[in-house]
Amino acid sequence: MFRFIESIKIEDQKIFLLDLHQKRVNQTFAHFGKEGSIDISKIFKDLNVDENGLYKLRIVYDLDKNFKTQLIPYAISEIDEFRLVENNTYDYSFKFEDRKELEKMKASSKADEIIVVKNNRITDTSFSNLLFLKGKTWYTPSDYLLNGVMRQHLLKTNKIKEVDITLQNLSEYSHFQLINSMNDFDEMFVYPIERIKNLPDNGSYLED
Repeated sequence: MFRFIESIKIEDQKIFLLDLHQKRVNQTFAHFGKEGSIDISKIFKDLNVDENGLYKLRIVYDLDKNFKTQLIPYAISEIDEFRLVENNTYDYSFKFEDRKELEKMKASSKADEIIVVKNNRITDTSFSNLLFLKGKTWYTPSDYLLNGVMRQHLLKTNKIKEVDITLQNLSEYSHFQLINSMNDFDEMFVYPIERIKNLPDNGSYLED
């Protein structure tokens, strides 16, 4: 049976973007024809988190409503090298626990992190959505592997805009950053576009 994951930000005993996480879990159950869902709010309350600091609450669950939790201290790490990796068939529409294909792509790239290109369009890294900077505006690709909760939140609050980002126009952007449920806008981890080592305009895209 499929198993799924939710990774949720807990900071100073407060849970973040609960409504969006719960909506995604509910949609997962509904898509696979299952009634009901798991209650993230109740799961969090039952944990009795009484320490301040930044944590990732990881919930692994199945469609029979079995679940297990981990509360993990969290720190953001800088990434040295990104590479574009093409995969036109990979589907990660739901947050499956099985990430073998993503890990395989990452291992084959020999880079610290990958950016998946699907049908000539920029999508996501192996663990996050992306934002790209043009002028003073941040954009997120209209194509994605997973419509993450932070991506949805930033679009809903008009902090970012959605646009088609392709191999052909990627060089129009000066910087990029990674967002997911744990990572909001973070000026400490804005990368120059040149951090992508096989950009199409330098002639090395997918050459090896």
